[in-house]
Amino acid sequence: MLVTSSANVRYLTGFTGSNGAVLVLDSEAIFFTDPRYAIQSRLEISCPVKVCKGPILTAVAAWAVRRRLGTLGFERSNLSYDGYAVLREKLPARVALEPVSGWLEQHRMVKSPAEIELIRQSVAANSKAFEQAARRVRTGMRERDLAAEIEHQMHRVGAEKPSFETIVASGERTALPHAHPTSAKLQPGQLLLIDMGTFQAGYASDMTRMLFLGTPDARVKLMYKAVLEAQLAAIDAVKPGVTTAYVDRRARQVLKQYGLDRAFVHSTGHGLGLEIHELPRIGRKNKTKLAAGMAITIEPGAYVEGYGGIRIEDTVVVTPQGCEVLTPTGKELRCV
Repeated sequence: MLVTSSANVRYLTGFTGSNGAVLVLDSEAIFFTDPRYAIQSRLEISCPVKVCKGPILTAVAAWAVRRRLGTLGFERSNLSYDGYAVLREKLPARVALEPVSGWLEQHRMVKSPAEIELIRQSVAANSKAFEQAARRVRTGMRERDLAAEIEHQMHRVGAEKPSFETIVASGERTALPHAHPTSAKLQPGQLLLIDMGTFQAGYASDMTRMLFLGTPDARVKLMYKAVLEAQLAAIDAVKPGVTTAYVDRRARQVLKQYGLDRAFVHSTGHGLGLEIHELPRIGRKNKTKLAAGMAITIEPGAYVEGYGGIRIEDTVVVTPQGCEVLTPTGKELRCV
């Protein structure tokens, strides 16, 4: 099997560069990269390293021919059509190319204790960055300036980089689940949604918290109460053996009691690790059974067009008895 996705390459080999592929055979693995990573790869990788002066896939094909392979699997969600065409051109017709999906991703769902510790460190750095940035929130500040401040604080506390583009949305724009920060200025009487995550030693974290500029009214308080109860109900449902669909359903049941079930327009969460979005998906149609060692997010929300939205998100790890919420940041609606 040819592994080309950066997360799976890192999972198998420890390689942290941007250009590498692993050819996994019955009894060995061979790593391919370009001359930029000749030194780095030999420091990070224990398997044989082939430094390619030309295209990596051409070298892989030549090695497959040398080893008389009859079938070569490839990651269908990662290899480009151009990459497939190169392999097909360079390989003899007798070599079958077989698209493969989800093998390594399924294996990566359950984290080792060492991986969980790295996720815990990422979560801690993320929360520290949030606290530092939250102290600087003020009326008149632009959304994109706050996003920049958040990412600056991430680096100050030791994070490698954001695990996704930081989301900062205010006022009616909080009804956009994946809003991009704009030049809009924070105004009194507005909700403020911050969704942020870091990479620490290659592992991701994810958290969403809500602030309010001033004193929230009864409608905001009720909506926040509903989402918080939904999130706590979903967290309470997390334990080995339950399906991800059940966790999702528990959140929706609570929101339905408040008449907000139709305002919940995305899944309840997702796995994370070497990527910010990994298996399993915590959605209404997903039947994956949770297992100890899975790291997931729990993030129900409610979004009302023309008014605003609220989302509360934690990073959670499944334990043999239930789950542990890794996120240390309090979940109260913080007024600034």
